[in-house]
Amino acid sequence: MANLAGAEDAETPENALGISPDRTMAAQSASRRPSFGPILQPGVGPISGDHYLSSEVDEVLWGYVPTTRATPVLSMRSGETLTVDAVSHEGLLEDQGRDPVSFFAGKGVARHQILDDAVAIAAGYRRTPRNFDVDGPHVVTGPVRIEGAEPGDVLKIETLEALPRVPYGVVSSRHGRGALALRPDGTAPDGITLDEVMPPISTDGRSTGHPAEYGNVSTFTAIENGRAVMRSGDRKVSFPLNCFMGIMGVAYSDDAGLTSPNANSIPPTLGGGNIDISLLGVGSTFYLPVFTEGALFYVGDPHMAMGDGEVSLTAMEGSLRATFRLTVVKKESREAPGVAFHYPFAETPDSWIPIGLSDPDGAAHGQGSDLNVAMRRAVVNSLDFLEQDRGLDRATAYAYLSAASGFIVSQVVDRTVGVHGQIVKSHFA
Repeated sequence: MANLAGAEDAETPENALGISPDRTMAAQSASRRPSFGPILQPGVGPISGDHYLSSEVDEVLWGYVPTTRATPVLSMRSGETLTVDAVSHEGLLEDQGRDPVSFFAGKGVARHQILDDAVAIAAGYRRTPRNFDVDGPHVVTGPVRIEGAEPGDVLKIETLEALPRVPYGVVSSRHGRGALALRPDGTAPDGITLDEVMPPISTDGRSTGHPAEYGNVSTFTAIENGRAVMRSGDRKVSFPLNCFMGIMGVAYSDDAGLTSPNANSIPPTLGGGNIDISLLGVGSTFYLPVFTEGALFYVGDPHMAMGDGEVSLTAMEGSLRATFRLTVVKKESREAPGVAFHYPFAETPDSWIPIGLSDPDGAAHGQGSDLNVAMRRAVVNSLDFLEQDRGLDRATAYAYLSAASGFIVSQVVDRTVGVHGQIVKSHFA
């Protein structure tokens, strides 16, 4: 794959990442586009944060997120910045052979273009037993303790950078998962026929009990000239990158043990987690209510691009080096939206983003996956924000949402499904 090697060697007149050293971090983040110098192996290349966190095999969780009882791997002050080398799970999973060197070699990727931390995790992860059919797929890095954070506060998460560590990603579709998945009882979901199930039921090998024989589909996606490229025979499709972290969260479950169902990495919760909102890239701010001392921030599920809905199951999954500013917000400061003190909320430079989840309280009893519930919660959270933070009466706010705001399906594949709104800031200028 000459394009990958070429991407690795590309330099700009300024430096390998195209950033002039005399710009401020905010200006860098606003102008930065994903580009490539060297492959970003652990600790290699520019690290802009006050603190650096790598994904160590004996510290990450694979398939679970930290609970309120977790031991932090790093501590930092409020307002400081953190750079994380996040690892994508795609290419590491059991249905892909749990050997990223072999998996990616089969796609034409040379060994030096495969991340050492990904190889180490696939081969040496022992913190929890892996059950492919039960555990989440995600490699989760953290948690990080933020000094001064207490229950009742908000953690303000500003994404300053999101750089691809490698010039490729993977989009996967797995039997029994995704928008067109076969139901567990063998019937088609409402609205489609068995012939329309994806992946096709004729390729379903789950009865073998061996994940590598399940017949799941992983679509390799290269980055060429700054765009994602998929090939199908002599056809290709390319689309822009949009790098962001699918998982950003704080500890929420109070359960003991590392593999509590409430800590499974798949469903998002009130503590964030696998929120999968494509707007949460560089320049965005994500607000999460704090449930334990130190907040215990974690990340995972790095995305290089994602369509709203994430219908096949995954986004374009690919490892990222991301930098965040983490700030504790006290209620009396009024420096976070009021909704954020009890529910996830976000914003970009252009929009406020109220969020609704279908069943945000954890996985112990399964998840409700009714998009109507998620939609209603997104609308109620929007009304609360417009009334409490923007001063509109509730009837006017309701009318405004109907006339001028969009509500978008965040994702339909994480058991707990999500909807998010976009309230345009310029409407309130």
